[in-house]
Amino acid sequence: MSTPTSTFSLEGRGLKLDASDDTEPHTQNLSTTKTYTHISLSGNTLGAPACTHLAPLLSSQTSLKSINLADIFTSRLLSEIPPALSSLLTSLLPLSNLTTIDLSDNAFGLKTQAPLVDFLCQHIPLQHLILNNNGLGPEAGTHIATALSTLADRKAEARVNEGNNATKRTHIPYLETLVCGRNRLENGSMAAWGQAFKKHPHLKVVKMVQNGIRQPGICTLLLDGLKHCKELEVLDLQDNTFTHIGAEALSSVLPLWPHLRELGVGDSLFGRKRGINMLCAALSKGQNKEIRVLRLQYNEINAKGVARLLKVVEEGHLPHLQRVELNGNKFAEEDPDVERLRTLLEERREEAEERGEVVKEWGLDDFSDLEEEDSDEEEEEEESEAAAEEEDSEVEEKKEDEKEREKKAEGIVRDAEEEEGRNVSLKQDREVDVLAEKMGRTEMI
Repeated sequence: MSTPTSTFSLEGRGLKLDASDDTEPHTQNLSTTKTYTHISLSGNTLGAPACTHLAPLLSSQTSLKSINLADIFTSRLLSEIPPALSSLLTSLLPLSNLTTIDLSDNAFGLKTQAPLVDFLCQHIPLQHLILNNNGLGPEAGTHIATALSTLADRKAEARVNEGNNATKRTHIPYLETLVCGRNRLENGSMAAWGQAFKKHPHLKVVKMVQNGIRQPGICTLLLDGLKHCKELEVLDLQDNTFTHIGAEALSSVLPLWPHLRELGVGDSLFGRKRGINMLCAALSKGQNKEIRVLRLQYNEINAKGVARLLKVVEEGHLPHLQRVELNGNKFAEEDPDVERLRTLLEERREEAEERGEVVKEWGLDDFSDLEEEDSDEEEEEEESEAAAEEEDSEVEEKKEDEKEREKKAEGIVRDAEEEEGRNVSLKQDREVDVLAEKMGRTEMI
């Protein structure tokens, strides 16, 4: 039995492969060796004839586990991409060990996404999908998300069939990684993505940075989709728009992810108004003790927000926290609470080193772009918080008043029904008496 060879790579060579004659000199090893576990064609530009030549070479790699097809259509016309992409992806469908595919930095807009949609609907072994900077837009993004929902259904069917076939021992993996950043997904595709995440509850890594998703879309994504992913370990939604509306949605589902290790909500207007308070309140519930990294840069978080976060850490709710990114917020680097947080993380790093642990990210990030909050902003925030508290109080009072009115209304209806019952009973008694009297006189006659 032959041992699988690790990697075949043309990565980053800048080759322009238009025809089979251009391609053959660079792909001879694919013809002679059939045991590669990883192939990278990234950083070259492939025409449709070149992809047609590559297709049978790829389909023969039965040990292949991962393939990197990022940035393979630079300078190609949009009309060239669908046939080229179709040749490559169709050749990968028979590969039952292929679980990971990276298609980043290729133009998969509405005119070119069809071959990818077909592949995603069918490739049951898919476990890790990376789609960064593909220019999808909300409509093509919806098609991709819908394809992933179809994939979930087909995976489920395959597991049922596998269970009914005692001689079949193929493992059907769950989709665990979804990276889809810088794709302009926007609010318009969030319903489809929410449904896709709901159908893939075993996801562990979700990264959807810089997609132009605003508050309603964030809420849909979290409340309809990601809340079902109870095994989530990494969530990165940086550079979208949360505000306190999205922060409230995140805070409501955060306790549902006990395995979460990394949370990224930087550059999301997250700290404005009550956002950081909601986050800290959710973390204080003690359901996210596995968190190692918090990415909170550029969120207008002030010194009070840092103090609240420090309190969460000091109270022991984040015992494994190693890294906090806070650059671009509004506080002084010399703030005592900032220094205390820095010291606490440094002490943890030293303890980890004594245990022999090696961690790449630790401590606070570099504060190269801090802003100091002026007194006017501080007063404005205090007034905003007071107004928010007053609004919350008024809402609670209205709820209580509404409950009281409902109780009174129920009482009135109940009393009316009882009174009506009594009136009917009295009326019926009088009618019975009259009838009895008449019957009595009749009998005497």
